[in-house]
Amino acid sequence: MNMSKQWVLGDFDTILDEGKVWTIGGFPLPDGSFWQYREPDAVVIVRNGILYVRAPLSRKHDKIQILDNAKHMYYSAKPVEVPEKGEISFELQIRARSQNTAPGDLYDGYASLNLLDFTTGGALDFFAGNDKYASVYAVLPFPGVPVPESDKTRYFCVFKESTEFQAREFNTYKITYNRDKDEIVFYVNGTEVRREHNVPVKFNQFTVALGIMTEKDLTPEGSVSVHGQTVIGEYSPITISVTETE
Repeated sequence: MNMSKQWVLGDFDTILDEGKVWTIGGFPLPDGSFWQYREPDAVVIVRNGILYVRAPLSRKHDKIQILDNAKHMYYSAKPVEVPEKGEISFELQIRARSQNTAPGDLYDGYASLNLLDFTTGGALDFFAGNDKYASVYAVLPFPGVPVPESDKTRYFCVFKESTEFQAREFNTYKITYNRDKDEIVFYVNGTEVRREHNVPVKFNQFTVALGIMTEKDLTPEGSVSVHGQTVIGEYSPITISVTETE
């Protein structure tokens, strides 16, 4: 017997009331401070139910890659629990446009959907740029998050890029996870674009994150992720569907 439920995570009109539905993302640091993913000159507009964020990029971190990557990001105030058996999916529309990003280089600035499990280090993402998108499957060393020991590769991040989408327009992105089958499926505009089997970690819950990011490797001299880019991300509310099986 299957039990299904569906709800919408949006309410972007509350975005300034941090902690109600959404909160600014980030991580606590060992010195007791908190690194916020907040661009000081970001312009945030909520109109017709859509969240619009225009961010001139300025934030960077010279030593910790994860803190350098995300520039401006909202986390859902509460995580979404994953069913033990069955399937959970997250679907939304994103439009990404940018200025002064390197042509063809998605990782120079993009808008993102991130599903983050802070109990395991898991991350399932879509990254949307001016002319390319990527699906992302990872277990990451989030600051302060214990990642289960493994006799296999403990930390990894596998990107899969494509130009098969409507560049600079709204596209529909969907990620489905089945904990019982250890399977992840990514869809773009209703078409399956990637399927991962034998996921090595059981994800327990997902904090939903909407971000503006870069993904540029730190150098011995520090961060090279900021050089005058501006990224515009537009996000629809997220439809969350759960089908539980007995």
